[in-house]
This record gives sequence, C-alpha cells and structure tokens, in this order.
Amino acid sequence: MTSPITNLFAADLDVINVGLAMFEGDIAAQGANVTTLDWAPPAGGNPEILAVLDGLEETAVAARIEAANAEAVERITDSRPMLVGFGRALDVVPGMTPTTILHAGPPITWERMAGAMKGAVTGALVFEGLAADLDEAAALAASGEITFSPCHEHNCVGSMAGVTSASMYMHIVHNETYGNTAYTNLSEQMAKILRMGANDQSVIDRLVWMREVLGPMLKEAMEIGGPVDLRLLLSQALHMGDECHNRNGAGTLLLMQALAPSLLRTGFTTEQKKEVFDFIASSDYFSGPTWLAMAKAAMDAAHGIEGSTIVTTMARNGVEFGIRVSGLPGNQWFTGPAQPVIGPMFAGYKPEDAGLDIGDSAISETYGFGGFAMATAPAIVPLVGGTVQEAIGFTRDMGEITTTQNPNVTIPMLDFQGIPTGIDIRKVLSTGILPVINTAIAHKEAGIGMIGAGITHPPVEVFDQALVALAAKLF
Repeated sequence: MTSPITNLFAADLDVINVGLAMFEGDIAAQGANVTTLDWAPPAGGNPEILAVLDGLEETAVAARIEAANAEAVERITDSRPMLVGFGRALDVVPGMTPTTILHAGPPITWERMAGAMKGAVTGALVFEGLAADLDEAAALAASGEITFSPCHEHNCVGSMAGVTSASMYMHIVHNETYGNTAYTNLSEQMAKILRMGANDQSVIDRLVWMREVLGPMLKEAMEIGGPVDLRLLLSQALHMGDECHNRNGAGTLLLMQALAPSLLRTGFTTEQKKEVFDFIASSDYFSGPTWLAMAKAAMDAAHGIEGSTIVTTMARNGVEFGIRVSGLPGNQWFTGPAQPVIGPMFAGYKPEDAGLDIGDSAISETYGFGGFAMATAPAIVPLVGGTVQEAIGFTRDMGEITTTQNPNVTIPMLDFQGIPTGIDIRKVLSTGILPVINTAIAHKEAGIGMIGAGITHPPVEVFDQALVALAAKLF
C-alpha cells in the first residue's frame, strides 16, 4: 500500500512558492507548475521594529493613530490647490534672499552634493550674476557666503536638483481649503537643463529668457484670467492617459487651455507671445512642476497632526533620501542612502553614468499620482521600463501601504477607484512593500543633464527611523 506522501510526488504538482523567487526555476525544472508569492517577513524580520509595530497595535494607541490618520488623509483629499499667480522667488518665497539657493531633498552641504546638484548650483550662481563663470561659482559655493536650504523647508518643491535662486519665477499655489501656499519654479522643459545639472551658456540664456519674458507673461496672464483649479485639471489629465509625474501630455494641454486666452491678452508683443507658445509646445513637461506644487500644497496641509503615521514628504538630494511624517511636525527628516534608478538609458549612456535618485518630484507619489497611478498611463512604460501589467501592479501594490483612495482623482482602468492616498509607515514596514517612484535619471557628473528614466524606491531604514521616533512620542 502506497503512502499519501508517495502518491503526492507521483502526481502532477501545483506548487505555491512563498518568498524566495530563486526557488521558482528549480521547482519548474522538476516539471511542476509553480506560482511564486512575493512575500517578505514584516519589518524584514527586524526584532526591534517588530516590537514597535506590536506596541502600536495596543488598542488605545491604535485608536489614536487611526483617528489622526483619518484627519490627515481627509486634509489631503479635501485640499483644493488653486494656481493663483506667478512671481519671483525673492518676492514670494518665505525666507528667500539674494544669496539663498534652495535645493531638492533633505539638508545637504556643498561639499556633499551630487554632481547634478553642483552643476545646477554653479549654473544658478552665474545666472544670478553672483559669479562670472562656473569656476568662480564653484569657489563662491564653497566659500560659505551662499545659504543652501531644502526647498521643502520654504513651502517649495523642486524637481531633480531642485535648485531655485532669487530671480527665478515661481508658481504660486494656494490651498483654498486650508489656507496654506506652495511654490515651485518653471519648467525648463527637458534634457539639457539646469535642474538636470546642465549649466552651459545655452542653459543660462534660456533661464534669462524665462526671467525676462516667460515668467512676467505668465504673471500678467494670471492677473487677467484668475485662479485655476489644479485638482480638477489633475483628475482630467489622469483620465486622459497621464500619470502626471513623467507623462504630462494631457496635463500640459489642459493647463495651456486654461492659460492661453489670458496669455493672448497680455501686453507683450506678438513675437514674444509666439516665443512662449513655441516654448510650451516644445515639450509635454511644461505642466510637470505645476502638479508638484499642487501636491505640496495638499501634503503640507496634512503635516503636523499629532499621532499620525502618514508620510507627508518624500524627497531626494542625490546623496540621501528623506521623509517627513505628519505626526512629527516641523522639519524633522529621516534619511537613508539615495538609491539607483533602474530603467532605459538614452543612446550612448550606461548605468554606471547615472547619478543616484534625486529631486522633490516624489511629492507626486506622496500625494498618490506618478508611480502610484501608473495604471492610468500604460504609455509611460517605454520611458521607464517594464510592462503594462507591471504598471497596473504598481498601483494595486500601493493600495496595500496607503490609508484610503482619493475620490477626487480616479483611475478609469481600475473602475474609477481613487488614487492610493496616505502612505502609512506602519503598512510599509508590515508588508515589506516600499513606495514606487518613477523618475528621470541625471548624469552623475555636472554639466551633462538627463540620460534616462526609470523606477526606484526609498531605502527601508527611513521608515524604521520614523516609526521608532513616532512611537517614542506615543508611548
């Protein structure tokens, strides 16, 4: 009489492989049908973090957290960010001075900056007339006479290097629901641009034109036309195939539709208006920074809620990745090493040419679009790599680590469910699922610019640190 075990191995097997994907090939080689379940132990098996997670599940503490998180995500979803104007950073950004340079990510000194950020800083100093050339600019940056500060600590965001200087024109985005205001600078469009670390004379000349023509014309147009509802435009853009971080074709068309009538009514010459229209038409990315300021206005409204485990900032400076959490108010950063960005490279470049993850543009994923909403934009796949099913899978996975779905910004492909909203550090650590970010890749050296795009994630240690710090306040 044969045993059940013997019968089992004599039959065709359907195997579920839990955890280690490397076993899948070996099982399949034995002729079995195998399905691999992507699983990791909570908190990576770290006993200290597991103990903190257990403590946060105590009934009274958990109730406090849930109430705080409900308030935080309500503030995110109820925020109505309105584009109300444009103005020079020196005139509108809190704490800005003629010798202040704002940068992306958590705080960093000149000596530690990545190549792309150093390239952007030196280019900005030449643009501002503070240095005659790039060598003089580098000496000035190292002298201690320039104040470096994170964009996020001045109600701003800046994509890639994020460098913002005094005379750059800024979006002014007012949160109509909660009264706070956020800012970001204008798109230089794509590739060889300051925010990617390029800094030759063509880059400086473009910035001067933006300061002398584009910015003032946008400012006057807003004074003529009045506020623009950015949450509404974002929702429409996602319905039209954008994810509004790296794919912005629909968003730029919608924003231009809102601005064009007023641009035509400004007092600038016909030739200058043509220059502006041609510039906007030169790249779909024109609206990219607009959505970042929109997200910043909403996320700042959710920051500082006692007991909340919701992430309100994810930002990178090319050296470190930093997060801020709602329940830890002010500018308390938790940092870990910036990660590589994995994805297609432009012709002639190799992965070893790439700088590490950089930029404040992860505010889009913090809000719930960009990488979190890739299901809305299957056409993003050729730019950042992967497949359409993987893009949909990213959106589904992000639902596992967020608190709610935003009913005001929805995903047609997923039966109009809201975008995943409110990253909860507890869920990140419990599931082992890290937030996904799709982003551009800048060259590791100054002066070159964008060389590709791809996918990246935060380092897990930033969530470990934040959880321990928050638990110390709650217990």
